[in-house]
Amino acid sequence: MVALLLPKLPDEISVLQSLALDLRWTWSHEGDALWSLVDEALWERTHNPWVVLQSASAERLESLACDKKFLEKLNAFCVARERYLQTPGWFRGTEGAVQLGGVAYFSMEFGLGAALPLYAGGLGVLAGDFLKAASDLDVPIVGIGLLYQEGYFRQILDAQGTQQEFYPYNEPAAMPIEPVILAEGGWLRIALELPGRVVQLRVWKATVGRVKLYLLDSNDPLNNPPDRGITAKLYGGGTENRLMQEIVLGAGGWRVVEALHPDIEICHVNEGHGAFAIIERARQLAVKANLDFWEALWATRAGNVFTTHTPVAAGFDQFHADLLRKYLPYVEGVLAGRGVELEDVLALGRVNARDGDEPFNMAYLALRGSARCVGVSRLHGEFSRRIFQPLFPRWPSCEVPVGHVTNGVHVPTWDSAEADRIWTDSCGKERWRSLPTEVSEHIAQVSDEELWSMRGKSRERVVGVARRHLVTQLRERGFDREVVRIADTVLDANVLTLGFARRFTEYKRTNLLLRDLARLERLLLDERRPVQIIVAGKAHPADFAGKGMIREWIDVARQPRFRRRVVFLEDYDLDMAQHLVQGVDVWINTPRRPWEACGTSGMKVLVNGGLNCSILDGWWDEAYDPELGWAIGDGRGGGIAEVDARDAADLYEVLESRVVPEFYDRDDAGLPRAWLQRIRKSMCVLTPAFGSTRMMKDYIEKAYLPLAGGVRERLKNDCAVAKTMNKWSRSLHKRWPTLHIGNSTLTQSGTTWHVAVPIYMGEVLPASVRVELFADAKPDFMPEVILLHQEHAIPGSTNGYIYAGAVTASRPMEDYTVRVVPHHPDVVLPGELPLIAWQR
Repeated sequence: MVALLLPKLPDEISVLQSLALDLRWTWSHEGDALWSLVDEALWERTHNPWVVLQSASAERLESLACDKKFLEKLNAFCVARERYLQTPGWFRGTEGAVQLGGVAYFSMEFGLGAALPLYAGGLGVLAGDFLKAASDLDVPIVGIGLLYQEGYFRQILDAQGTQQEFYPYNEPAAMPIEPVILAEGGWLRIALELPGRVVQLRVWKATVGRVKLYLLDSNDPLNNPPDRGITAKLYGGGTENRLMQEIVLGAGGWRVVEALHPDIEICHVNEGHGAFAIIERARQLAVKANLDFWEALWATRAGNVFTTHTPVAAGFDQFHADLLRKYLPYVEGVLAGRGVELEDVLALGRVNARDGDEPFNMAYLALRGSARCVGVSRLHGEFSRRIFQPLFPRWPSCEVPVGHVTNGVHVPTWDSAEADRIWTDSCGKERWRSLPTEVSEHIAQVSDEELWSMRGKSRERVVGVARRHLVTQLRERGFDREVVRIADTVLDANVLTLGFARRFTEYKRTNLLLRDLARLERLLLDERRPVQIIVAGKAHPADFAGKGMIREWIDVARQPRFRRRVVFLEDYDLDMAQHLVQGVDVWINTPRRPWEACGTSGMKVLVNGGLNCSILDGWWDEAYDPELGWAIGDGRGGGIAEVDARDAADLYEVLESRVVPEFYDRDDAGLPRAWLQRIRKSMCVLTPAFGSTRMMKDYIEKAYLPLAGGVRERLKNDCAVAKTMNKWSRSLHKRWPTLHIGNSTLTQSGTTWHVAVPIYMGEVLPASVRVELFADAKPDFMPEVILLHQEHAIPGSTNGYIYAGAVTASRPMEDYTVRVVPHHPDVVLPGELPLIAWQR
């Protein structure tokens, strides 16, 4: 079917079809060179080899088939691709390879390249990098997403600098994707029950090296017109359509997994949007294995992972209960008589299960339905534990079961050709396809001259890109010729270049650098040490404050005094991001701490010798070192206006007194030695630490491998273990109110305190609990848990025992409290059963 969309390719170059459908070219400089030879102008405009092939004339194709130089490059690229696909990657050579049956990775958006515009921002770009890393490392992962007819909006800035949104149609025939054709013939369609009808979802696939991404599409003639529009717009269409999209992603997506990869063991939900996969997975097992829903959930939850990206509770997707009652009756209908009612399912997404009016929270469902939950940076994990605290009443926030795996970027996607050459010469071509153990040692040997030459070429290229983009932008908006002519002379390839590109919204404080225009003028227009800044980004269509921030930057960029030093580029996308992170010298980031969950844009400059100047938030909070970059702000807290004023002043101070002087401090050879030493250290230390190779290794070790064994254990023997766990949980929950704790007895012996406490178990079995002393974190102390042991039964009591233990008197005894918590060697606690009893 797909071949019909292309002109007939001569036999000598027929392999171009399969090459165009493998998105490995999105991280291949050799691929860039190859597709440029087919049609350089079209390749530069689209970065879509499928469109390049579709648009090539028969005459051009015949010419290429006879072009010896082109055929040599084509053969070399094919040989390299075959070697990549056939040589086992890092993970396949580890012991864990035989322990992991596969992972299904659910995400509302995927940012793989400009040719597949199915992303809005950082969440999608992270998901795209995740699949690329899985391919490089040979990890058995498949992606599950949606094929949007329009995707996210494209941005145009009108004459007044106001953002206008446009939604060009994503023509599937022009995208590097294929329909999934079944072995017995016919396009794979997933049937999904919605109120009063069954929606048919077509399934497409994108090839990402070794990995497949499956995309569900409701735009099928078999559906009625409104249902064809379910997958029309990413994050568009109102609350009800958003709910339907998330049902399609989660429930429909898990049905794709069952149809194509039934051996997959791990369901990884990237943000809460895909959490209905958790319900669907349990529902399908309940039907197949004749279980009740809760037994099935106990069995499958052990194989579910949830990554939360949201820094504030208000950012979670929530739906009114009545809307859920309308769209989830199929769960109740199919599981009737299997121990579940619809209200029981709705309770999974609420703090208060009994409150029928509380909105249904997708993140709550994802956390309650997963055995592992992680935030996307160390700081984000800490704040996420506070956000999810309501789901674990009376549990200390430090024990709320949310860890972290700090995001990483797929380095080969973001490196420039010049940076790639330096890294290849120093560390080898395979450096990011295994764990980069010796990268730091090798890159440290690169000379100052090589590094500065790389930076100069990259800066020159980004200046050229910015000029061309700005000329087109102004010409198409109808500006006069003189303004357009000046646009072709903005920026200077020898000037310190700052980059600032992201979503424009209030918490990111994208106008922080504009608070003192007189000071900004002195910074930018200094004759001896000038500075320039390239700015880009979009605001959500409904974010009028964000749009106002864009207008502020446009107003500054259009002032004659700033015109050659400040450039705002419209329609920020993956292609533009690659140019910016490769060319700028310093990446600026100014979020309001702790609202930046991770923020990966600054990671992308590292491989290219770019440096970071950022608020200590997200990833930079754990990456920052004074020798590697610069920190903004003092972290003292306070009111919003007060903190913003202090941070703005500190940003100016850091740039004026540290960043700019170091860049322009040159020796007799014209080289900024201290700056280059900082670049070298940043490249050595931070590039591997914040790459997707490290991120993938963390997920494998912290989540995938530990959970794979657990879920297999719960599924075997007709889910016998899961059934037992469900029974244990129900019994303990019912009997928990009968348990109470008596008064402790304390005796001191030297520096040791001895503790004895009566525990009256009531109807609770002693083997089902642990008795502990707990002390929470304080400024000088870490949280502490001390297990108390059962000494003897209390005479005359029913199920009463004395528990005892000893504590070294390193902190006040008043810090310690006796508590009782559930205990089961194979249950994830408190995630799967958040019961707790305290002495006081």
